[in-house]
Amino acid sequence: MMTNRFSYAVAAIAVAFLMTGCQTAQKSGNTATATPSTKAESPKDTQTVKGLNDWEGEITGKPAPGSKFTKLKIGMGMKQVTDLIGPPTDQGAYITGKAWIPFYYGSDRYRHELVYKGQGRLIFSGGSMGDYSSGYLTSIIHNAKESGYR
Repeated sequence: MMTNRFSYAVAAIAVAFLMTGCQTAQKSGNTATATPSTKAESPKDTQTVKGLNDWEGEITGKPAPGSKFTKLKIGMGMKQVTDLIGPPTDQGAYITGKAWIPFYYGSDRYRHELVYKGQGRLIFSGGSMGDYSSGYLTSIIHNAKESGYR
């Protein structure tokens, strides 16, 4: 009787692990098609900056003429950003490798990405997976040729 319960528990954990692996593989397939639009002209176009409340982040590329992104500062909250420049064309969230570290409670377990057509991408760290109103701006990727979709 005890062996059956143990076997079912192990099987349930194995299925959950495999399902997570399938989602990761599917996600990486989608990212491969989106990567060309996120690359900067050259590596020297990326600069590390310190923003509001000592948040560190990166700014990649040059802003498009008339870009709304020039109003943004690293460390701004997601709600503050969307109130300032409007809703994104597309958005999504993903976990980082730090989410798998046992007992890691830092702010870089999840990332949220907002995509703006003809402007670029904004990446937020912190908050939780389902809460799109939290997180702080850690990366601004300027790209005038941004398609607007992930």
